[in-house]
Amino acid sequence: MDRKAAGQPSDVTTLLQAWSAGDPDALDEMLPAVYVELHRLARAHLRGERADHTLQATALVNEAYLRLVDQTRVQWQNRAHFFGTAAQMMRRILVDHTRGRRSAKRGGDAVRVELDEALAVAETRDVDLLALDAALERLEALDPRQASLVVQRFFGGLTIEEAAESLGISPATAKRDWATAKIWLRRELDGEPAHGT
Repeated sequence: MDRKAAGQPSDVTTLLQAWSAGDPDALDEMLPAVYVELHRLARAHLRGERADHTLQATALVNEAYLRLVDQTRVQWQNRAHFFGTAAQMMRRILVDHTRGRRSAKRGGDAVRVELDEALAVAETRDVDLLALDAALERLEALDPRQASLVVQRFFGGLTIEEAAESLGISPATAKRDWATAKIWLRRELDGEPAHGT
């Protein structure tokens, strides 16, 4: 098979598996196939930031990519697994960047991100990234799978089907988890008590 034509999900999966098996050339071949998607995700996350934000999409992609290629012990299962992991890394990078900027400004403005398509709340609105991160940590304590699903959809841009595949659950289960997690997070972010999932 000519791996140079990589770009489709199955091709990315093949390259990830070859990389996990120790083929160093697979990583070089995979980069163009995943870089565009990672950059699209980074731009989407940074769209909600203020005009003078200091973290650019390219820097976010590069940092996430460096962390991903440093994952030498991961046995990549497929494209969804890779982008799910990338989503977790982008979340950590964005939250760390926000915390650093806040502490440098001694409580400066919060980074705001759009919480519309990803969580599908009733109206489009901005959400404080640190508040979302704190809510996700609380959700993770209650239901780690739901929290992981939200991260993969919101930060990774995965579809329900891709996130389900990454988590090893059925799409129907992912849809139920997604619906429950959206309600729970909406209540948490609105300041209403949300004691269970």
